[in-house]
Amino acid sequence: MLNKLPKSLLAATAIATATLFTTGAQAQADNYPDKPVTLLVGFSPGGATDIIARLLASELEKQLGQPVVVQNKPGAGSNIAAGEAARAAPDGYTLFMGTIAQTISPAIRSNLQYDTKKDFIPVIQTMASPSILVVNPEVPVTTVKEFIEYAKANPGKVTMASSGAGGSPHMAAELLDIRAGIDTLHVPYKGAGPAMNDVLAGVVTGGFKTATAAIPQIKAGKVRPLAIASETRLAQLPDLPTMKEAGVDDFYVTSWNGIFVPAGTPQPIVDKISAATAKVLQQPNIVAEFDKRSAVAVGGSTEDFRVFIDAELDKWAEVAREAKVKLD
Repeated sequence: MLNKLPKSLLAATAIATATLFTTGAQAQADNYPDKPVTLLVGFSPGGATDIIARLLASELEKQLGQPVVVQNKPGAGSNIAAGEAARAAPDGYTLFMGTIAQTISPAIRSNLQYDTKKDFIPVIQTMASPSILVVNPEVPVTTVKEFIEYAKANPGKVTMASSGAGGSPHMAAELLDIRAGIDTLHVPYKGAGPAMNDVLAGVVTGGFKTATAAIPQIKAGKVRPLAIASETRLAQLPDLPTMKEAGVDDFYVTSWNGIFVPAGTPQPIVDKISAATAKVLQQPNIVAEFDKRSAVAVGGSTEDFRVFIDAELDKWAEVAREAKVKLD
């Protein structure tokens, strides 16, 4: 029996096994990739996440030396694609373009086919675009303080448009209700476009929009921005205060995406994907393309991304619990 062997022999056997495993994983990484790589996207072609994914894929394949094929699997707020990615072989040939949905959904849905923390390795954060609180220009407020006072004077009558129940604009509005002690009415739409259209038309009071979607309308004078939900001001809108500067502490809402791989993917392969993507994110053409969309190329280490994901999971779990948001 193995447990009857001397401790020194057991230790030697364990070291040899570990060395063999490490050597095998490194050999896998040295040969990786030797065939096309799939990048799963949980949204339809032409959307913001899809556009970013295709920009990255076209450059990533130059770094990896193999085609990186974007495959769209839309549905259930990207959770269908996430479930498929979680079940994929952990060999580096299936990447997943995860988004903020992977940190909100666990807090509001009980029937997910994946566990964000257990089923994925977060490889690298690729993009971030902060949310901006905007209102229709006819609403009699010009600051966040005035907005809060207006909402308190009109409980349940201030309407906040979102791209759909459980999305980041919805949860951002719930977070504002909690932080500011107000009661706004959530109005869900089927997509960001229809939600923005009704803000423009004055059908709803306002809402949280990504900088990518909001800035063109702000510069055209069609919506009034009140504050940006990031730690620092945005270069494109230098006069727009952050939510903290506007008087609401601990309020950060950023639409983001990043590359995930299935749990169990060998670390040398994870490192190779991370390093290749980091190089892509530093390329001037990618930085410029992101900038055009009012987004920032993030990068950083795998550990940076893991810490970020854990913080996002905790934050949205707290918001969902306090606001009693549950979709099933």
